[in-house]
Amino acid sequence: MDVRVWRTMDPLIVAAMAGLIVLGLVLIYSASATGEWARGPLVDHPMVRQLFYAAIGFGALLLAMMLDYRLLGRAAPVLYALAVLALIAVLVVGQESYGAKRWINLPVVQFQPSEFSKLVLIITLAKFFADREGSVRSLRTLTLSLLLAVIPMGLIFLEPDVGTTLVVGAIWLGMALMSGIPLRYFGILTLAGLIVLPLIYEFALQDYQRARIETFLDPERDPLGRSYNLIQAEISIGSGGFFGKGLMAGTQTQLNYLRVQTTDFIFSVLGEELGFLGGVLLLGLFTVILLRAIGAAERARDPFARLLVSGICIMLLVQTTINIAVNTRLIPATGVPLPFISAGGTSLITCMIAIGLIESVAARRSRG
Repeated sequence: MDVRVWRTMDPLIVAAMAGLIVLGLVLIYSASATGEWARGPLVDHPMVRQLFYAAIGFGALLLAMMLDYRLLGRAAPVLYALAVLALIAVLVVGQESYGAKRWINLPVVQFQPSEFSKLVLIITLAKFFADREGSVRSLRTLTLSLLLAVIPMGLIFLEPDVGTTLVVGAIWLGMALMSGIPLRYFGILTLAGLIVLPLIYEFALQDYQRARIETFLDPERDPLGRSYNLIQAEISIGSGGFFGKGLMAGTQTQLNYLRVQTTDFIFSVLGEELGFLGGVLLLGLFTVILLRAIGAAERARDPFARLLVSGICIMLLVQTTINIAVNTRLIPATGVPLPFISAGGTSLITCMIAIGLIESVAARRSRG
């Protein structure tokens, strides 16, 4: 641990992250102003809980920033094993909600192993590819790296959590490309994926997952059932216009036509109440984080650091893209949270630790 590292930290990344968290707290407060939470105990209010998680996340960020990132590379096998065990544990003792087992109840909070497993996989793949710089173009390296990703992907898929499975797959794909794996291998994988896709749809997806795809393609098929929230999200964003209706003034949100508005569909709340300008603000803050992180990756002192920061960029970019695409009805609903914005402790703390790791890399490069 090096407590002096704050002297060389990048303040813009932390400021942009803080801006997103504050924006998320405001949206969560507005989205829960008229629901069941407005009449319940203050300690159960989503904004209060999110503020509590943000405080924990800030402490975790400081620890990650002071930690020498190279220690994580040495600990990667242990971290990977713990992540896999946690993913197995959630299938056995996890709390079932809406037909899925994604959370383990701890004394004070709920723990979602799949969120932390994404960050652990990034650390593991960064170490794996960095140690094989000379053989990174071999089919053996590609196969072994894919195996590292497939194990958590399979366990997350069994929860079931298709959205996070896709994010983990995208992290592997992006990091493999960044490491220099030949593009021809991806052509083979893409062809194989297209061949097995109909089989996955027919035999691996559950009925409600196939229904999500079918109602996405034809929303009028079940407008008051499975298509309901997609239609409400579209109405919310479209009605916000350029300036939005104002905080706590969005009819779709405040009259509770929009469901899961503090988590998966919080971008629709932003679109309705803060309008196009709110969307620009959100994307601008994300852009600052990504651009500063890319700069840190380019200036990194070793391959492990470069791949670690690149993997974090891929995770944040993919999650943000999928969440906004679901809210704007460009892809079927997947249940992926919007980083730093959606209510959810494990997701928020994981993203804040990721920012701390970027700072750890940036600071140690600056200090040589």
